[in-house]
Amino acid sequence: MLQRRRFLQQSILSSLGFLVGKESLQAASGNRSGYGTKPIVVSTWAPNAKANAEAWKVLAAKGRALDAVEKGVHVTEADPADQSVGYGGLPDRDGKVTVDSCVMDEFGNCGAVMYLENILHPVSVARLVMEKTPHVQLVGNGALQFALSQGFTKTNLLTAESEKAWRNWLKTSKYDPMITVENIMERDKKEKKKPGQIHNHDTIGMIALDHNGNLSGACSTSGMAFKMNGRVGDSPIIGAGLYVDNEVGAATATGLGEEIVRICGSHTIIEMMRAGFSPEEACKKAVERIVKRNGLEKARNLQAGFIAINKQGEVGAYSVIKGFNYAVHTSEGPYTKDSKFLV
Repeated sequence: MLQRRRFLQQSILSSLGFLVGKESLQAASGNRSGYGTKPIVVSTWAPNAKANAEAWKVLAAKGRALDAVEKGVHVTEADPADQSVGYGGLPDRDGKVTVDSCVMDEFGNCGAVMYLENILHPVSVARLVMEKTPHVQLVGNGALQFALSQGFTKTNLLTAESEKAWRNWLKTSKYDPMITVENIMERDKKEKKKPGQIHNHDTIGMIALDHNGNLSGACSTSGMAFKMNGRVGDSPIIGAGLYVDNEVGAATATGLGEEIVRICGSHTIIEMMRAGFSPEEACKKAVERIVKRNGLEKARNLQAGFIAINKQGEVGAYSVIKGFNYAVHTSEGPYTKDSKFLV
């Protein structure tokens, strides 16, 4: 949890250095993370190893990657300790917890829900949008009515802790999409974090390659804390927060959604892999676009992280600033890894 909460952070006591440099291409496939591994599941953030473990049950039984990522994301969506996904998520500035999610399968089918309230597992609603409607995206009350028609029941997603954080925020209503949630300093003190750290939000993005060599992915979030009413980030947008091409690979994102949308982050990574870049190299290319667009000074105060897997089971990741990590589960067991970063 501490690692996740450090996702979008800026220390007012120290400044971030920056690293800009070209890394040589990895010539040997044996040097590539997870190369040749199948099945495999990868998710954003080390604490989502528990979500991977649930997804792995499906993959180990030779199940479909789409089923695996749906079951895995359920774990995080239902975790009240995770204040940026599903139940327990920090609300918008009006005190409403709204959730966004999407899925994409090996056939290029996809579904998404945006600005959905009172539904515990938006990833499953997104899957039903894909499977039972002629549409890709349903939004707001329309998404809610569809969910209810499919047997979902209303659940209050606002926990006492998240409501307290929101009420503390209302005292100043200071809003900065780059470095917000300053009111959580009280929790920082309790968790013995360094003074001055400011935290924002993150997402669970999960991608998997199954026993049959097919890829699928899912992404879910409650979005930016104290966002404007109606705001939607990258997570439910196909091509931004998630993209799957069964001939090439899968990619997903976490971080400042507006920046990820602006470069069509996940789709960009797939096209880079199609051109021959490894997953890590492709993720780095996407990060470089964000940094170039913003400039180094602005980039020091924002975060975006990407993970990707190609058809061969090779895994890679990259982020704008230090602090992003990811979780992997294969037949050899689970592990977590810190992402390389650019700035």
